[in-house]
Formats: sequence, C-alpha cells, structure tokens
Amino acid sequence: MLYALGKALFWVLFALGCRWEVGGREHVPPDGPLLVIANHLSWLDPPLVGTVLPRKVHFMAKHELFRNPLAAWVLRRLGAFPVRRGQPDRWALRHALDLLDRGAVVGLFPEGTRSRGRLGPFEPGAALLAIKSGAPVLPVAIAGPYRPGRRVRVRIGIPFRVAGSGGEGSIDAVAHRMREAVAALLAEDPAAGEPARRRVPAG
Repeated sequence: MLYALGKALFWVLFALGCRWEVGGREHVPPDGPLLVIANHLSWLDPPLVGTVLPRKVHFMAKHELFRNPLAAWVLRRLGAFPVRRGQPDRWALRHALDLLDRGAVVGLFPEGTRSRGRLGPFEPGAALLAIKSGAPVLPVAIAGPYRPGRRVRVRIGIPFRVAGSGGEGSIDAVAHRMREAVAALLAEDPAAGEPARRRVPAG
C-alpha cells in the first residue's frame, strides 16, 4: 500500500515538475526475477525508476540512510534494503539473491555514487549478482536535470543475461558490459547528439 501510494505521488510530481518522457516500457518482463541497473544523477533516481517501471523494485540503498529509525521504517516498507559501500556486504548480497530467487525485481545504481553527468565506472557488486543469480539484467538510462521546466528522459533497454561462470576476470567483463549497455542508451538521447528511438510519453 505504501509503495503504491508513493508511486502515485511521484508520478504526479515528475509529470508536472519535470515534463518527463519514457521510452522502452515494453522491454520490462511482466514477471520473473529481474536485475535493474541505472546511472545515478540524483537522490530522485530511485523514486523515478520505481515510478517508471510497472513492477515493484527493491532498491539496494546505502547503509547510512537507515540510521534514522523513521527513515529506515519507511525505506523497508518500500522494499529497500541497506548495503555497506566500499566493502563486501555478504548480507546485502544474500538478501538480493533471495529476492531474485523469489522472482522479485532488484534495483541498483552500479556507479556506487552520484555521477552528476558523466557515467562513472561500475562497481563489481551488480555484476556479481547477475552472475550468481542468472537473472535478466535490465539497463535503464536517465538523462536531463531535475529542474522545473526541464525535461527528464528515461530510456529502458532490452534485458540481457550474462554468463554464469565466476572469477575476477568475468566479473570485470560483466561490469563492463553493464556499463556499456547503459552508456549506449545515454548515447541515443538527443542531448548527446545521437538519433533517438521513438519515445513514449510518460502519461
């Protein structure tokens, strides 16, 4: 109930405040496990991606956000779960794998921090999750500033799977493939000077 209410509220805010556009909703699988990866521009990215996608997304969020008891209560009710950045977090990995095993959608921002424009390198956590779970990976690209009167564009790519083999080299290769998938979507944006695919209005 809280997730649906928040989604409805942010839908109105984004539609009125950012003149948003969304392309590629047809690429979202209607069921089954799904690992969503996106670039990270602002703290508004999680509610934006969660509002755009037709399925509930369980976001992996930095541990610091859960220090406040009220914030932690709200975030957990929205499906988010904490991860300690800059170090291996086995609990977060196990929890994400459990969600995927149950056919849920897990959302990550593999840059690990806000890039504020240029796409940064991807941390290995998302790649490790993709390898261990075998879940389809759904790339999402966000372009445009969150400013009144400016247009925010969201592009949803085609899901893909990665090889299930382990090893440091394969994790690096998968992380690179994930980054390239998001970068390709960003390159299609008109602001980047590339031809754009057909866009679907968010409303």
